[in-house]
Amino acid sequence: MFKASTRSLIAISVLAALSGCAQKSGSPEQAPAIKGATEEVKKAHSQRSAEEDTVDLSNIAKAEGGKTVAEVYADKDKLAGQKVSVRGKVVKTVHDVMGKNWVHVQDGSGVEGTSDLTVTTKAELPQVGDLVVISGTVAANKDFGMGYMYPVIVEDAELKIEAAASAEEDTAPK
Repeated sequence: MFKASTRSLIAISVLAALSGCAQKSGSPEQAPAIKGATEEVKKAHSQRSAEEDTVDLSNIAKAEGGKTVAEVYADKDKLAGQKVSVRGKVVKTVHDVMGKNWVHVQDGSGVEGTSDLTVTTKAELPQVGDLVVISGTVAANKDFGMGYMYPVIVEDAELKIEAAASAEEDTAPK
């Protein structure tokens, strides 16, 4: 059986990997200060997914009645506690952390720091590159502790896959 401190370290490591997805630089100096974190955890926090840079974010239309990723960031305080819909492409997924699946969605809007929307869901994980519409509740300045704070996150989202990444690959010009 794991001791509580071992489980905490594992949770911190996974959260570190999740939290760093929106950061473009691999610079460990950009990782938050985490007491007791190993260099591996700090490095994982600042790394981007290799697949993230290969997802085509062009021509993604805003969800009907929805918001863009940049709009959610811009209006996060006003939207806190409200349900929003966002259409975008999946750039990273993590299975079953803290009882939830974690999905990072981008739509080509926003700039560094406001272009990647973290979403939690109980839905089955989509594939990187899938075009999805997420609908969930916005939380602003969500603090999971241990230095992991999200300026904006969409929680308990429903997720609808509109186009699978593999379908896009199959129809791409050769």
